[in-house]
Amino acid sequence: MEVKSSSKIVQIAQRLFGSPPSADEEQLERYPKQVRVLHWITAVTWVMLFITGLFFFVPPFGGGAVGGWSGLLHRIAAVVIVGWAAGYALMNPKATLESIVEAFKWGKEDLGWAMAAPYYYFFGREDKMPPQGHMNTGQKIWWLTVLLAGGLMVVTGAIMWFFKGMISADAFLWVSTFHAIGMAILLPFTLLHVYLSVVHPKMRGIFWSMWGGMVSAKYAASHHKKWYDEVKQG
Repeated sequence: MEVKSSSKIVQIAQRLFGSPPSADEEQLERYPKQVRVLHWITAVTWVMLFITGLFFFVPPFGGGAVGGWSGLLHRIAAVVIVGWAAGYALMNPKATLESIVEAFKWGKEDLGWAMAAPYYYFFGREDKMPPQGHMNTGQKIWWLTVLLAGGLMVVTGAIMWFFKGMISADAFLWVSTFHAIGMAILLPFTLLHVYLSVVHPKMRGIFWSMWGGMVSAKYAASHHKKWYDEVKQG
């Protein structure tokens, strides 16, 4: 991915997110365009959902949020994120199923990753990390959290939206509580995901893989050796 260094915006982005792969180094495609579009739509709508969702829990605004602008924006964001994800799944059923299955596939290498992760993320000991596939163990944890906690929020949100007058007050309270639990789980994992993807020194520059879809072969071999070998072997 070629980036013009004269661009002020690009220079600022590089200071924030690290440098993208240079044009003269070998690169591998990691994320196709449809995945990247889904990622950024998800990111924007999640921010909207988190912010507008908080209004429901702030006493001075809670009642107004139900029928006010924040409530409307919350529902619009929910429709966008669920609709877009469903559309992607329908257009890419094989890739969707493979990614879901991968989130539930755990083995000895995942235990090895969990044991080596503190040495790597805190002390930079790359030699401690076992070879990883396209999705390393940390990414599996993140993706599994998205599937389970996100699924919980979709189901409970739909019940609160469409069945509010059809269930008892106690049932509605339980549903809203589980909806809040889903948010409480997703929020810290989201912040950790952003930190590891953007801020952590060992991950600097990986942000650009979700922008242009490419990673350097050096990064792929270092962080996802099993996936790198599969790609190189065709």
